Amino acid sequence: MSISSPSTVGIADAKSRRKAMIRRITVTAILTAMAFVLMYLEVPLPFMPPFLKFDFSEVPVLVGAFALGPVWGIVIELLKNLIHLPFTSTMGIGELSNFITGSLFVGFSGLVYLKLHTRKGAALAMAVGTLALAVIAVPVNAFITLPLYGSVMGFSTDAIIGMSAAVNPLIKSKWTLLCFAFVPFNLFKGIVVSAITFFIYKPVSKLIHQTREITRGEKDAAEPETEQV
Repeated sequence: MSISSPSTVGIADAKSRRKAMIRRITVTAILTAMAFVLMYLEVPLPFMPPFLKFDFSEVPVLVGAFALGPVWGIVIELLKNLIHLPFTSTMGIGELSNFITGSLFVGFSGLVYLKLHTRKGAALAMAVGTLALAVIAVPVNAFITLPLYGSVMGFSTDAIIGMSAAVNPLIKSKWTLLCFAFVPFNLFKGIVVSAITFFIYKPVSKLIHQTREITRGEKDAAEPETEQV
């Protein structure tokens, strides 16, 4: 029977932590690249202003939040938008708005999933994230995004309202713009991203967890094998 010295155990722990961090960074880089590419797959939605286009870039970000935790999900969201900045057509305002709203979505979803690490927990997490996105995005757009478009780009709220009213007659003011454009758009986005993530996360998570076992030499005890998403 051999007894490991404290120094040997400490070195082994340091190596395990370093391998785990390398794996997290690698997964983060892959998911960030996927999210960046998916930003260009934009889909216009009926009755929505032309500047609100749906894309699938939050899917890999949400996968990252579930696999690595909410903080890493927000990091992926930040990196995705930073990489997109050189190609912006909104002087960075669109990227700022995307980062804030995306962080709300994956942050709340990831926090709930930390506590409820099951299939039902994942469904609840994404429902909470979707509601947080739809509700909190209202003041974000009202007091940050729309004023910035006016002050930075000279694109006034009235101009945005007029553009939006052309496709949705319910939009007649700033608050109807928020209620009948931004809220349904964010609800749709959260629901669709959640549905896709719910069905693809299980095979993706298996690959991620297998990678963790190889690099760390042990299973993650915090992630039960039963009922796992």
